[in-house]
Amino acid sequence: MNLEFFIAKRLVRGKEHKVSISAPIIKIAIAAISIGVIMMLIAIATGVGLKHKIREKIAAFNGHIQIYNYDNNTSDVSVVPVSIEQEFYPEFKSVSGINHIQAVASKGGIIRTEDTFEGIIAKGVGKDYNWKVFEEFLVDGVLPDYTEALNDEVLISRILANRLHLKTGDSFFSFFIKEDQPSKMPNQRKFTIVGIYDSGFEEFDSSYIFIDLRHIQRMNKWAENEVGNFEIFLDDFDDIDEKGKEIYGKTLSDLDTQTIKDKYYRIFEWIGLFDFNIALIIGIMIIVGGINMITALLVLILERTQMIGVLKALGASNWSVRKIFLYNATYLIGIGLLIGNVIGLGIIGIQNKFRLFKFPNPEEYYIDYIPVHTDLWTVLGLNVGVLLLCLLMLLVPSYIITKISPVKAIKFE
Repeated sequence: MNLEFFIAKRLVRGKEHKVSISAPIIKIAIAAISIGVIMMLIAIATGVGLKHKIREKIAAFNGHIQIYNYDNNTSDVSVVPVSIEQEFYPEFKSVSGINHIQAVASKGGIIRTEDTFEGIIAKGVGKDYNWKVFEEFLVDGVLPDYTEALNDEVLISRILANRLHLKTGDSFFSFFIKEDQPSKMPNQRKFTIVGIYDSGFEEFDSSYIFIDLRHIQRMNKWAENEVGNFEIFLDDFDDIDEKGKEIYGKTLSDLDTQTIKDKYYRIFEWIGLFDFNIALIIGIMIIVGGINMITALLVLILERTQMIGVLKALGASNWSVRKIFLYNATYLIGIGLLIGNVIGLGIIGIQNKFRLFKFPNPEEYYIDYIPVHTDLWTVLGLNVGVLLLCLLMLLVPSYIITKISPVKAIKFE
C-alpha cells in the first residue's frame, strides 16, 4: 500500500476538509485552475481555428503550391502557357502527400454594365477543378459546370455582384485585352451568372470571377493542351515548405514553383503571431493557477502542522510527508482540470456548431464568425503540461515541511 497516497485520500475525503479554514482558499485555487484551463483551451481553439480558416481560403483561390512558367514572373494573370503534357499531371505520383492537382489560367479584364464597370481577374478552370472548397462560400445559385461543352456560366463574388448591381441569372459583357495585340479591339465575352460566392477574403472577392478555361485558351490563342499554371493541394499544410522544394526538384528546368506562404508572406507573418499570443496566454494562466495552488498548499501545510509533527515523530521522512501534500495538490489540480475541460470544450463545441460569437470587424480577419479547431492530442498535451508545471511549482513551497520541528509542530495551536 502507498501510505502517502492513503493519507492524502483520507484528508481529501474527510468531512473536516470541507469545513476547514482552508476550504475557501482551496475553492479559489480550483476555480483559478478551471478558469485558466478554459482560457487556454479557447485561446488555442480560436487561434488555431483562425489560422486554419485563413489558410483554407487562400488555398481555395491558389492551391497550396503553384507550378508555372518562369516567364510569367509570378504575375496574377497567365502570360506564357504551360503544356499539360507533364509527368506530374494529372497525378503527381513522384511526390507523396499530394491530394489533388488542377490546371487553371487567369486573365485580366473589365466587366461593363449599363451603370458601371469593374476590373476583374477571370480565372479559367476546367473539368479537373476541385469545387469542394467553394461549396462553403456559395451564397446564391449553384456552382458552374464545365465538364461538358464550352458554356458561358460564371461564378462571381457577392462584392462584385453588389458593385455591378447584378444577381443570379443576369448576363453581362466582359472585355479582355489581347496580349499579343494590345492596340486592337479587346476580346468580348458575354457571361451568365449561375452562382454568387462570398469567401470573406475581400482581396480575392473584389477581383476573381470563375469561367470556363476554354474561353481563356481561345482568347490567348492557346492550344487545348496549354494552360496558365498548375495548382497543387497537399494533404498536410505543415509540409508545405518541404513539399515545395521537393516539387521544384521534380519539375522541368523551365518551370518554377511557389508556395502560398511565399506568395502571401505578409498574411502568413501576421497569422504566425497567433502562436506567440497563444503561448503568452498559456504562460500567464499557468502562472496564475500555480500561484493560487502555492497559496492553497501553504494553507494546507499550516492547517496540518500538528499532523506533520506526529508523522515525523513516528519516523516519516521529509519527502514522505511532502508527497502527502503533493498528492493532495494533484487531486485539487485534477478537479480544476476536469471542470475547466468540461466548460471549455463545451463552449468550443457550441461555437463550432452554432457560430454564436462573431467578429465585430470581420473584414480584418477575413471571416465573420470566430472559428475554432482543436484535437484530442492538443487537449491531452495541455492538461498534462498544466499538471506537471503546477506540481513543479509546488515542489519549492513544499520544502517548508523539512523546516518543521516535530516537537514544536505537535504543540502548535
